Amino acid sequence: MAGDNPEYRQAIGRLLSLVDAERNRITGPRQKAIYNLERMERFVERLGHPHRQIPALHIAGTKGKGSTAAMCESALRAAGWSTGFYSSPHLHTFRERLRRNGQPVSEEVFARLVAELWPLRHTGPAGADSPVDPNGLGDAVTLFEFLTGMAFYCFAEAGVEVQVIEVGLGGRLDATNVLDAAVAVITSVSLDHTQVLGDTVGEIAADKAGIIKPGAIAVIAPQSPEALAPLLSACEKNGARPVLVGRDITWEPLPAAGSPGHPAAPRHQGLRVYGLRHTYELELPLLGEYQQENAATAVAALEAIAEVQGFAMPPDAVAAGLAAVAWPCRMEVLAERPLVVADGAHNPYSVASLLRTLPGSLPHRRLLVVAGFSRDKNVAEMAESLAAAGTVFAAASRHPRSLPPDELAQLFRDYGAEAIPAASPAQALAQARSQAGEDDLILATGSLFLAAEVREAAFGIPPEVYPELLTGAPPPI
Repeated sequence: MAGDNPEYRQAIGRLLSLVDAERNRITGPRQKAIYNLERMERFVERLGHPHRQIPALHIAGTKGKGSTAAMCESALRAAGWSTGFYSSPHLHTFRERLRRNGQPVSEEVFARLVAELWPLRHTGPAGADSPVDPNGLGDAVTLFEFLTGMAFYCFAEAGVEVQVIEVGLGGRLDATNVLDAAVAVITSVSLDHTQVLGDTVGEIAADKAGIIKPGAIAVIAPQSPEALAPLLSACEKNGARPVLVGRDITWEPLPAAGSPGHPAAPRHQGLRVYGLRHTYELELPLLGEYQQENAATAVAALEAIAEVQGFAMPPDAVAAGLAAVAWPCRMEVLAERPLVVADGAHNPYSVASLLRTLPGSLPHRRLLVVAGFSRDKNVAEMAESLAAAGTVFAAASRHPRSLPPDELAQLFRDYGAEAIPAASPAQALAQARSQAGEDDLILATGSLFLAAEVREAAFGIPPEVYPELLTGAPPPI
């Protein structure tokens, strides 16, 4: 169940009565109706435009946007600034999406915010009595739109000094793009959500470039030429100043503190970032070579927001913030001997990056995979890459779009792997542990939702279960 607090439980029920494109794939004319900014613009107007009250870092990208956002938020707090942080999706509770000063809001605050804003969810001129539109959505905001407006309202109400806002999907028509942020960040762009954003990397990059506003600073992580061209074109069109990570801001790896042989070394990595203002010596508790790119991108974003807002951002605060950053299910070590690692990679590019960096970051004898995918992803290509491990335990998360374990297991067998279906991610983890030796590595990946449930099983975290999604029972309004 979603918490023991009845008001919180009712708040979650109300949210789940809204159209939810994250859990239910929307196709046809309704898809076009969902991905537009008109409802969101009317919604924030009814809320009093809270998004305009606080400086914002606005972060989009296919891979690394969440990690980069988390690094930025942690460093801003370390520098003494109060923060709001909006991200999606959540791992264990909806409350993770709204963080003030690094902490998810309480059940009481979350429930109060939903109750206060619920009467404003209808955005048509006639309010709650507006007729239903031809696409079947009515004039009510979607779940993501409601949460986005609620985050802006929450941060303005608390009077935070800076907000870090992660884009949900794409950029141009994402609900967060009501922002007029002076700093836009675009992390690595690759193919994902092609049914909405476009069939090529160039089309997807052009969509993400929609968050680059006139006169802004655009921090752009290293990109393929196909992705970089539309991002630079958007900068030129909007008179925005591009800061290119890898050209204007560079980095080099360093040994982690205490390496070699230090017990903590495999859980950290060191790097030196050459920024426009300073050189930064950083210790990062997130594994994977790609996290160094994300850290350099975060440094560029922090220097940019400090420039436009006059924030103090000393190098030691940046170092302290990145050393303390926590971003679970991103190559996260859950247990040792055997190693258990959870990573939310959910497209071919991120899976390939994960498999490429895993041996150097976490040496192991044999790799066993606990896998689960959402059916709207490029499942075949991810399965082909992961099948090389040889042994796969196939599971479905509680997410409604998850592929059934038997279907997934057969797909892995088609690529030559020994595939064992499991009734749940927890059971898949138990089966993998029963076969793993002390020097082996169990990797849970393919979906952030699958990784989250493995994390719950490993740490004994009580899940926030939503029976409405499983039974079709109407949520309490």
